[in-house]
Formats: sequence, structure tokens, C-alpha cells
Amino acid sequence: MNSFQAFIIRKDEQGFRSSVETLNIEQLSEGDVIVEVHYSGVNYKDGLANSPEGRIVSSYPFVPGIDMAGSVVESSHPCFQAGDAVLCTGYGLGVSHFGGYSRYVRLSGDWLVSIPKGLNFKEAMGIGTAGFTAGLSVDSLIHNGLSPEQGPVLVTGATGGVGSIAVNILAQLGYDVVASTGKSELHKDWLHQLGASSVVSREDIIASAKGVLAKERWAAIIDPVGGSNLNGLLKSIQYGGSVALSGLTAGGTFEGTVYPFILRGVQLLGIDSVYCPMERRQAVWSKLGAEWKPVKMLEQGITEISLDELPSVLETILLGGAVGRTVVKLD
Repeated sequence: MNSFQAFIIRKDEQGFRSSVETLNIEQLSEGDVIVEVHYSGVNYKDGLANSPEGRIVSSYPFVPGIDMAGSVVESSHPCFQAGDAVLCTGYGLGVSHFGGYSRYVRLSGDWLVSIPKGLNFKEAMGIGTAGFTAGLSVDSLIHNGLSPEQGPVLVTGATGGVGSIAVNILAQLGYDVVASTGKSELHKDWLHQLGASSVVSREDIIASAKGVLAKERWAAIIDPVGGSNLNGLLKSIQYGGSVALSGLTAGGTFEGTVYPFILRGVQLLGIDSVYCPMERRQAVWSKLGAEWKPVKMLEQGITEISLDELPSVLETILLGGAVGRTVVKLD
């Protein structure tokens, strides 16, 4: 722990830059648990952290990486001891607290979740923040009354991390899943393999949603994209249906009307994976290691990289070019 590699971003009089550097344990953020990181994930927020316009990181130098999975090395926390297999997603990790792109992380044990049975370190980060967000989205829709017999469920941004895992989970649970993506022809076969019954372009979805209200098409929608297209999605929800909204890759604002809400009882469900209560966090992770485990996604949709390969991958995810999940191996 006296000398290990980490991906560092810097912003000073020399400008904004990032590279792999050597750290020691004294340079890490404070906490009552030290974890040896085996894998971290690549998420949209990590791409923002690595951009001077991202407005994610407020102090430099900094180690990004909003999730990680590894083994406890030292602990003064009552719930964890050396050797425990743990993961962390959300809280301040990779935003205000040195994150997962480091061989070692020191953090609060209150942020940690024991890796559930059924998942190894790589699978845990193959799911990662994106998969946990997908799990929360599915959980919220089911809690709001969604069942397979109610009709098709649309997943937007279906080739991304949240979308592709949501497709796989819903299909395994018996739902009729329609995958929407801007890369429909390029990745149609892969999305079918994940369980999508059909694949449509985002242009087709929006073109059919003109007027104050559109034809009732979807029992529910999982939307990690956000932006201006959300208005059209809300118009096409069946009576009493819901949209689980978790992202802003297409923008942080949208214009809409009250009509879907007051004439069809549509509900817009906000999905927050950062400060999700621990009891629910543990329950959803338990399902992700068991009946909700996205088996096909983990078999076919994971790309493994090293710290040195991070800059280009982080740039790609900001440009909307991510497909599936990318994990960073720290070993």
C-alpha cells in the first residue's frame, strides 16, 4: 500500500489533464475501511469527471471512479473485517471522495455492500452503478404495479449500461421488452440476444408521439436518456403506467404538459442510485445476484480494460458510443 497505481485528473496552471500515477496510502481520502480494488466500472458520470466542462469534481488532484469491487484489507468498522468481499456505488465515491480508479480505496464502511452470493468481483462491476440503476428502475416499476400481462415495456438507450441490463432483467422476468436505440441496425442482433422482442430507433418512437396525447403503446418505460424526447415518451404511456427516469445523456431539461398525468394517471418515477437507502440498496443487490442476475449481458456485454486505456473509453462514453459495460481491472 506504500506504492500503487491510480488514475489521476489534475486541473491547475498547466491546464486540465489526466494520467496514471503512483500514490501511497496517506494520499487517499479518509475513511474507516481500506479496500484493495479488483475491478471498477466505467459510467457516464466518470466521463464527466474526466472533462473540464463536466462539473462533477470540485477539487484537484482527484481520483475518479464512482464504483468499485474488492477485498477489505483493514477495517475499524463494526460490519466489515479483512478479507470481506465488498462493493460500493454512489455516495461521494468518485465525486467528492477519491474513487475506484485506484488499486486501494479508503472510505466509510457505511457506504459498503457485501457482494451477494452469485456474483464475483468482475460480475459485480459488470453490473456496477449502471446495473444497480437498472435494478432500481425495474424495482420501482414493479412496486408501482407493473406486471408482464399489462403489455410491452420500452427501454431507451438500450445499448448503454443501464439500458442493456434493464433489457436483460425484464426479459428474464417474462416481460415483452422493446429496445430503443440510435444504433438499432448496428446492434439489433445483440439486443435480441439480451431478450428484446423488437428493436426500434429513437426517431420512430418520437415520430409516433405527436399531439397532446399519443396512442397508448407502453405499459412502462425505463429511460436513462432524459432530455427533450421525454415529453414524447410520456404521451405514449398506457393509462396508469409509469416512466422510470434515471439519466440525462440527452440533456437535463424537457418541455411537457400536464395531460399525461391528469388524463391517464401516468407517473414519472425518479431513480436515484447515489443516496438510495441502504436497506433497499442491499435488497436490490441481492436480487441482482440471484433471480435478476443479467446472465446474457454478463456473458456477452462486458469489455475489460486497464487504467492506461481509460482516457479513450471515457471520451467514447461522453460521445454516446458506449455499448454494454466496460470494467477496469486493477489487479
